[in-house]
Amino acid sequence: MKYVLYARKSSESEERQALSIEAQIAELREYATKERLEIVASLCEAKTAKEPGRTVFAEMLDTLERGEANGILAWHPDRLARNSVDGGRIIHMLDTGTLKNMKFPTMTFENTPQGKFMLSIAFSQSKYYVDNLSENVKRGIRQKLRRGEWPSLAPIGYINNPRTRNIQQDPETAPLVRNAFELYVTGDHTLYSLRQTLFEIGLRSFGDKPLPVSGVQHLLQNPVYYGMMRVKGELYSGCFEPIVRKDLFDEVQRVMAGRAKKQHKRKHEYPFIGFAHCSSCGCAITAERQKGHHYYRCTKKRGKCEEKKYMREESLLEEVRRIVEQVSLPDDWAEKMLRRLDTEKAEDKAGNRAAVQHLKAKKREIEKKLEDLLDLRLEGVLDTAEYVAKKNSLVSRKHEIEQKIKDAQRGGNAWLEPMREIILRSRDAKMLLSDGEPEEYPTFLKTIGSNFLLKGNALLWEPLRGWGAIVNRASFSDWSGRLDSNQRPYGPEPYALAN
Repeated sequence: MKYVLYARKSSESEERQALSIEAQIAELREYATKERLEIVASLCEAKTAKEPGRTVFAEMLDTLERGEANGILAWHPDRLARNSVDGGRIIHMLDTGTLKNMKFPTMTFENTPQGKFMLSIAFSQSKYYVDNLSENVKRGIRQKLRRGEWPSLAPIGYINNPRTRNIQQDPETAPLVRNAFELYVTGDHTLYSLRQTLFEIGLRSFGDKPLPVSGVQHLLQNPVYYGMMRVKGELYSGCFEPIVRKDLFDEVQRVMAGRAKKQHKRKHEYPFIGFAHCSSCGCAITAERQKGHHYYRCTKKRGKCEEKKYMREESLLEEVRRIVEQVSLPDDWAEKMLRRLDTEKAEDKAGNRAAVQHLKAKKREIEKKLEDLLDLRLEGVLDTAEYVAKKNSLVSRKHEIEQKIKDAQRGGNAWLEPMREIILRSRDAKMLLSDGEPEEYPTFLKTIGSNFLLKGNALLWEPLRGWGAIVNRASFSDWSGRLDSNQRPYGPEPYALAN
């Protein structure tokens, strides 16, 4: 009788079970010599038997069906099959006579009804083992998610901590990931250009290569970076330090969702293309070159438009410079404001206790809703899709409240640092007026305002949160007085003077 020797290990990795196949083959050849078995082929593969579809296993069955062999030699039945399909095929081949005998050093098999019955039990035990192992692993992962622990290999920007069995920020790559969000939110980068920029500053894939574009997009859309874990569409709160704040993450998603289609390269460069829209119809503003000058006008893609005028680039640049002058602060004003922020930071710590208690009460309400939602799911009132959608919404709100609690416990003045950044940027705006190139102005203005509209020969705009207090300032004493009256120029309830 001719036999096919078959050896298998579960892992395809060279590092895992490195000696498994070699040990199996050595034992099987020794057993074949002892039993005087004729081996016509030796086949081995490194692939799980949990699912059907193994290439080498199929090759072995083909050899048997062609009549080139009529027996199998393997270490144990679980090397042959851990699923019902492959186990059933072997039993069927025994029934039809295509396979006449099987040999195992670890157990005795006879091609009789009782032998086939015991073999089917061995296959069933192998399937039960792998199914039970899978359930145990899944249960362990669910428990880690409930504890807020990352269940697998750390994403870029984090490293696995074997002591805590969780992830922590990588001191080398975490600042680069944060920089990726800050660069993209300006609107000046596509995924392709951001990929190159990240490569230049040191954020790279394995093999010291640039991240794939899909990898950059996944990074910017991964909620793990603001402290949430998304597994199969379901969100879980993480107990690791986030790399970015949720408001920055949300703003990046808005920028990504609102990006215009890639523009064709133009013969001439127009610095203000893609910067403003028409105030009458909302269409984008285009540009053209006439007699050595650049003119900007409405594209009129939505039909007739009331705006008839063309605006020369020199006039538009004057409007832009006017806005920059509006947000420029004298150095002495900036220094006084910065000192006032320091005073406010110290005073604000005493008044945050009531806010923290209120936020904790809101958090408990959401936790109660999550418990009720789970009860509805267990009772069958909600299907999986409805449950996941509602749960994700509640978990996201809970995370926002937890972030506010942390801000309040640190002093309740999370608005101070963004406001400090605004003051420093407005103080430095004078450098743009003196040395800036035209293409630098749109980049700066997108960081301070939005909804830029051309109306006749004027450029209209809306200051972003916090910048309204700078644009509409009357005097430093007025600005400082509004801080004293708790009318903050930046914060959870943004302050804005009437235009």
